[in-house]
Amino acid sequence: MKWTDIQEIAIELYERHPDVDPLTIRFTDLHAWVMALDGFDDNPDHSNEKILEAIQAAWIEEAE
Repeated sequence: MKWTDIQEIAIELYERHPDVDPLTIRFTDLHAWVMALDGFDDNPDHSNEKILEAIQAAWIEEAE
């Protein structure tokens, strides 16, 4: 997975953290959680606020 795999990342986060409200996650924690996902292989510096917001929004959608 890469930072651009927004939907896949959101699904993995939802499955790994089903009891977490994505609105309560700080972007620093979200960044770390994405980096820790199995199969995630991208440069940590290729992330930015826009990407993290998109991941958060997709995770919210997945949780609904």
